[in-house]
Amino acid sequence: MENQIYAIPEELMRGSGMQLFDHIAECLANFMEKLKIKDKKLPLGFTFSFPCHQTKLDESILVTWTKGFKCSSVEGKDVVSLLRKSIKKRGVRGWAGLSPPGVVGQGPVVPRVRTLAALHLGSPVTAETFRSVLATLTQSLSSPPSQDFDIDIVAVVNDTVGTMMTCGYDDHNCEVGLIVGTGTNACYMEEMRHIDLVEGDEGRMCINMEWGAFGDDGVLNDIRTEFDHEIDMGSLNPGKQLFEKMISGMYMGELVRLILVKMAKEGLLFGGKLTPDLLTTGHFETRFVSAIEKEKEGLQKAHEILTKLGLEPSHEDCIATHRICQIVSTRSANLCGATLAAVLRRIKENKGVDRLRSTVGVDGSVYKKHPHFARRLHKTVRKLLPDCEIRFVRSEDGSGKGAAMVTAVAYRLAAQHKARQKILEALKLSHDQLLEVKQRMRIEMEKGLGKETHEEATVKMLPTYVCSTPDGTEKGDFLALDLGGTNFRVLLVRVRNGMRRGVEMHNKIYSIPVEIMQGTGEELFDHIVHCISDFLEYMGMKGVSLPLGFTFSFPCQQTNLDEGILLKWTKGFKATGCEGEDVVNLLKEAIHRREEFDLDVVAVVNDTVGTMMACGYEDPYCEVGLIVGTGSNACYMEEMRNVELVEGEEGRMCVNMEWGAFGDNGCLDDIRTEFDLAVDELSLNPGKQRFEKMISGMYLGEIVRNILMDFTKRGLLFRGRISERLKTRGIFETKFLSQIESDCLALLQVRSILQHLGLESTCDDSIIVKEVCAVVARRAAQLCGAGMAAVVDKIRENRGLDFLKVTVGVDGTLYKLHPHFSTIMHETVKQLSPKCEVTFLQSEDGSGKGAALITAVACRIREAGQR
Repeated sequence: MENQIYAIPEELMRGSGMQLFDHIAECLANFMEKLKIKDKKLPLGFTFSFPCHQTKLDESILVTWTKGFKCSSVEGKDVVSLLRKSIKKRGVRGWAGLSPPGVVGQGPVVPRVRTLAALHLGSPVTAETFRSVLATLTQSLSSPPSQDFDIDIVAVVNDTVGTMMTCGYDDHNCEVGLIVGTGTNACYMEEMRHIDLVEGDEGRMCINMEWGAFGDDGVLNDIRTEFDHEIDMGSLNPGKQLFEKMISGMYMGELVRLILVKMAKEGLLFGGKLTPDLLTTGHFETRFVSAIEKEKEGLQKAHEILTKLGLEPSHEDCIATHRICQIVSTRSANLCGATLAAVLRRIKENKGVDRLRSTVGVDGSVYKKHPHFARRLHKTVRKLLPDCEIRFVRSEDGSGKGAAMVTAVAYRLAAQHKARQKILEALKLSHDQLLEVKQRMRIEMEKGLGKETHEEATVKMLPTYVCSTPDGTEKGDFLALDLGGTNFRVLLVRVRNGMRRGVEMHNKIYSIPVEIMQGTGEELFDHIVHCISDFLEYMGMKGVSLPLGFTFSFPCQQTNLDEGILLKWTKGFKATGCEGEDVVNLLKEAIHRREEFDLDVVAVVNDTVGTMMACGYEDPYCEVGLIVGTGSNACYMEEMRNVELVEGEEGRMCVNMEWGAFGDNGCLDDIRTEFDLAVDELSLNPGKQRFEKMISGMYLGEIVRNILMDFTKRGLLFRGRISERLKTRGIFETKFLSQIESDCLALLQVRSILQHLGLESTCDDSIIVKEVCAVVARRAAQLCGAGMAAVVDKIRENRGLDFLKVTVGVDGTLYKLHPHFSTIMHETVKQLSPKCEVTFLQSEDGSGKGAALITAVACRIREAGQR
């Protein structure tokens, strides 16, 4: 650090505010000229040690002048604005804000030596001077464009905060600042969720306690003495700063003087003799207390000091005076320690830890110069907080260096924030981009429906042969099978109509051993039929023949409702002799081999169609199905005339869109990011299901992990340290996105989730991770909404309507469990399809109940045809 002290003439201290700040600007210009740095752009930190009200880091409204200053037209004004005005008058161009243009370059942020100026006005010891301090700090910033003479007032801080920041530079555990000098004050890092005066719940903020006023409401009356009352009554501000008057350097000597006077009057000291000097306020200075309490020369110093006050002290008088000084300074240290312990206890409770390790940065003449004050203070804190490890670090020039530190931190955070925002910008989609996605989805839908273009289409638009939704007249008992993973379910679904309309379900879950999943097709379907037989026996329905709906969640080609040609096994299944075969026939053959019962397999359906049908039973307007879970897909009721792959023009048919493959032809490449490409490249099916990889639960956590890796490599997160866990694919599950984004989850819990993942994070890291999760999930919900907007608008246009009212049946863990996904998706559909009123209805057990309802509808239609 380099610094220069400039005097402030007394006439300026009591003149106009404009004159004062013009003088400060003049001194600042002189200092920069002397150091030949006028051509550099310097961020400036301003230590302004007067009571102020702050609404942001670079704004400070002076509440009242103290320490002999009385400048007019400053109280109630922002001192930063006043300084800026004075700088501008000199032709110095200044600008506000924490992120100056040109701070961050295109590539990685490069380390540079950064110069910061600090201005200190209102030191508690020498209020008539202020210092201009040049602090040279290593900063990760690119060089801003050169200008003639540029000052950026980044931060205005209190001297207590400056002390904490100075010590925090060397000790990252420092989260408390304490000053015990002429006056006393403390500051500490508080959780934002507890600060009602400031908006926002994330992270922490330094609180300037102004604890000198503790007790002004009478809570300390039981420990205040007659001497405390006398000091207060004789002060410039009676009834104010009562705690400060009990412990700080401005009053400690005076307390001792009052006690000496009383004892002399009562004949206990100096042979009852009083002198004019002893009776004069302020003549027993606090530095005398420090001198008298020194180990070896204390009694000698007491004799010298008392003699200078016109007294003729005996050896006993000197011992008594030493004892009085000891009692007054010990009380001061104990009171200071007790209040500091309360602050540290709060930090411990905020963090929810069993043992707190923290550091207190301390400044002030009493703490530094009194021979025993610091030791007594430490002892009190340790006695009151046996479950805490507290370190005390003395600040060296906290006011000046601290202001520069605050400025440096603000500058670093601004630059890092800007760098992160630039990276995340690619994931933030504009309204126009979403409209474009909607248009492209529509084009791909048309290709999938067309006979000539179907082969090249990425969105396959597969006919399902489901041609009607429930109308409420369906009734009867139906069996349903739900096969889509290592477990499968058998269900009995009782559908009632009329007055007792409703659906009653019974089900049992069966596992499929790996050896059967990967054995022969006969073994697999024999196992399925064995489980059906067990279920019928369990329900007491052995020998009853029932219609059956089969939810088969593997890629199939259908030419009828009761036929499904398996194209390819997925999800770990490898049973031989099934691919290219009709799964309904394979099931029927297995039933015949058992010869115990007979079943009428009426329908084989996809889970998305089942979702639409389950919701369609509750809401007659439901003509769209959507699943957003591990994967994503949609279906809807299309006009038969548009389904060119199926003969016939009349009526409607449900089309299984298989929209996860949207973009496989490159039509979404302009909105895919480097993170999407990285996830796709390492997936089991590179280049396939690109839309699904941007929106579904299987991939969102992995996108987040890749972004966090990128941030960390650039030094923008986790202090640039990449853990082995963060390098592990799949470690960041999508369920963590839902948990981290939960509104009721405090940052402490976010940190515990990250710790569970082996990621040691700070509070700031947790905020960044939460933001990344929000950006990734928001984009997924918006893309899903854009796809859905294309679907509902197509239905509206198919029917030649100016306005469409339609319901979408939805299922899937991401839609149901993520705290914001559904809301953002709904808003997107509303914005992109203003001529549609879209209601979203959550499906309960779409895959099982839906299959049974499709079977019920098919039976109703078949019976009507037979009549």
